[in-house]
Amino acid sequence: MGLLEGKNALIFGLANERSIAWGITQAFKREGANLGISYAGEMLERRVKPLAEQVNCKWVEECDVTKDEHIAAIAGKAAKHFGKIDVLVHSIAFAGRDELSRPYYQTSREGFKNAMDISVYSFVALSNAFLPILNPGASLMCMTYGSGAVKVAPHYNVMGVAKAALESSTRYLAYDLGPQKIRVNAISAGPIRTLAAAGVGGFRDMYKHFADMSPMRENVTIEDVGNMAVFLASDLSTRVTGEVIYIDSGFNIMGVQMSGKEEQASNQ
Repeated sequence: MGLLEGKNALIFGLANERSIAWGITQAFKREGANLGISYAGEMLERRVKPLAEQVNCKWVEECDVTKDEHIAAIAGKAAKHFGKIDVLVHSIAFAGRDELSRPYYQTSREGFKNAMDISVYSFVALSNAFLPILNPGASLMCMTYGSGAVKVAPHYNVMGVAKAALESSTRYLAYDLGPQKIRVNAISAGPIRTLAAAGVGGFRDMYKHFADMSPMRENVTIEDVGNMAVFLASDLSTRVTGEVIYIDSGFNIMGVQMSGKEEQASNQ
C-alpha cells in the first residue's frame, strides 16, 4: 500500500514534463494519491492535459492565481469533486525576463509587484481559499530556492527576494494553521533544468558549478523533489511544520567553495 493511499492531493503549477510539479505528480501517483492538477493558462493546456492522462488524473483545471475569483472558483470545484483535500502543492513562481537579466536595483515597480503576487501571495491566497475543505492533518507545501533567498544567487534578483518572502510566509502560515493540525513547509531544491530556470541569466554555468561544488558532486532531479514531497505529504511528517527542507546534494552547507580539483591540489 502506498504512503498516500486515500489522500486527495492538488498540485498547482504543472507546466511540462520537466517541471518540479511533474516529479511530484508522478511520485504522488506511485504512492496512491487521488490527484488533481492545476495549470496557469490556456497556452499550457496542450502540454498539461496529456501529462494528466498519463497519471489517470480526472481533475485538471486552469487557475489564474492573480485573481481571487479564480481561486475561489477552483476551491469550489475541488470541493465538489474531492470533498476534502489532504495535500496542496504550490509550485508557482514568476518574474519578468527583464527583472532576471538586469541588476536587481533596476527592478521595476510593476515587476516587483508581479513577482510577489504570483510567487508569494498566491500561496497565501490558496491556503485561505482551501482552508474550509482541508482535512485535519493536511499538508501544504511550496517550492523555494534557499540559496537565492537567504544568500545571493547572481541574476536571481527579485526572484530571490520573492523566495525569501515565500519562506517567511511558510513560517507564518505554519503558525496560523498549526492549531488545526495543518502543516506548512517549503522544499528548497538545487538548480533543475525547468522552464522557469531557463529565464535566469547564467543558469547553465550555475548548474555546472552546483555539481562541482556540492558535497555529493551531483545535481538534483525532479524525482528527488517528488520523493521529498511524498514524505511531507504523508503521515511520516506529522510533526514537521514551518520548515525549509533542502534537497541540494548539500550545496547549502558550503561556505568556502572549492571544486574537486582545487580541493585535491590543496590536500597534497
